[in-house]
Amino acid sequence: MSTLKNIIENKYFVTFITTVIIINAITLGFETSKNIKKDYGVYLSLIDTIALTIFTIELLAKITVYRLRFFRDGWNIFDFIIVVVSLIPASGPFSVLRAFRIFRTLRLLSIVPSMKRIIQAIFISIPGILSVGTIIILIFYISSVLTTTFFGDKFYEWFGTVGNSMYTLFQIMTLESWSMGIVRPVMKEFPLAWLFFVPFILVTTFAVLNLFIGIIVDAMQQIANDGNADDKLSEKELHKKIVNIEIQLKEISKAIQKEK
Repeated sequence: MSTLKNIIENKYFVTFITTVIIINAITLGFETSKNIKKDYGVYLSLIDTIALTIFTIELLAKITVYRLRFFRDGWNIFDFIIVVVSLIPASGPFSVLRAFRIFRTLRLLSIVPSMKRIIQAIFISIPGILSVGTIIILIFYISSVLTTTFFGDKFYEWFGTVGNSMYTLFQIMTLESWSMGIVRPVMKEFPLAWLFFVPFILVTTFAVLNLFIGIIVDAMQQIANDGNADDKLSEKELHKKIVNIEIQLKEISKAIQKEK
């Protein structure tokens, strides 16, 4: 059991699994090409089968080593679901599952430490993101009502309804053709329209959206600090062990000298 644990936790084994995931992702991409699939479909299918076999063996090995502890880790459950879904026969009513095989690539998120930290940061920042999301939805709703009232009669396609206005304002927020495509035509009919659109862009694009980035960066910093704290704790535990060993060695030395 300890040998198997050493194997699955070995960095070379992790690198091997990562390589298999990347190769499998590339072959699944090739399968979307009819010409490539026609000429090399057999080989692509073989590679896919080999990759799935490797993932299944890895999963069984981890369950054998960790047993119930395996399911206490959210990342392990994530891997388990992806592999199990891949094992379902992709035929008949389940033929749509073939398209979902590409989700195996997401296993990189649980293997590559840097990716794992980013996903953890996103999960930690969800409460803050929801708060900022509520603020931006409120801003969008108020702005949509205003633009529908001000510009809806002249520009129905863009601002005729609250729904149309929200979609148009979303396009403006992304800065996609916002000036020449939307704002300037509106300003031909309403010269003072810029008094609304410029503050809207400043608030949504340059202020609120940056809050999302700030929340995630703060979460990543928190994860980094937690990791440093764990490292310091490990160093303290190691120091204690060394001190205990030194004390035991001194006691053994004293006992030997007494016997002499």
